[in-house]
Amino acid sequence: MRRGCTIESVVVTLLTRAGCPACARALDELRGVCAGYDASLTVVDVDEAAAHDPELRAEFGDRLPVVLLDDREHSYGEVDLPRLHRDMTAATEEA
Repeated sequence: MRRGCTIESVVVTLLTRAGCPACARALDELRGVCAGYDASLTVVDVDEAAAHDPELRAEFGDRLPVVLLDDREHSYGEVDLPRLHRDMTAATEEA
């Protein structure tokens, strides 16, 4: 359940929860970024995932939304768009 926006070996995941306005904004922004790189997007609700991965909510639940790039924290609270574009461009060039 923790897989999403894939360009070759790069994986972007949005961690979120229901009723989170900042998470909704982050989702809109990530949809635009992923569309620009012809990539798909998956969202992980940390509360739903807690049933099988409670550590995910424990680690990230107080800083949502969280963007993971290759399962590493990339940004939280808001999407760091300039940095994400830089990293996605670099990943595309490496592919």
